[in-house]
Amino acid sequence: MSMTAPADRLLYTPKEAAGVLAIGRSTLYELMAAGAVKYIKLGRCRRIRRSDLESYVAGLSPAA
Repeated sequence: MSMTAPADRLLYTPKEAAGVLAIGRSTLYELMAAGAVKYIKLGRCRRIRRSDLESYVAGLSPAA
């Protein structure tokens, strides 16, 4: 199984979203807990919208 999820999906699992962002799953959960990456809850499951991933990346500032 590939670590990246298809780009045409609307919702990603945290594991898939971490793969898309090329970060660890634990790091993604920390970003979610801090409110940096928004997510939705569907029952007991967490899902991240593609648009929320794009917004997070757009808000990152380049290294000096």
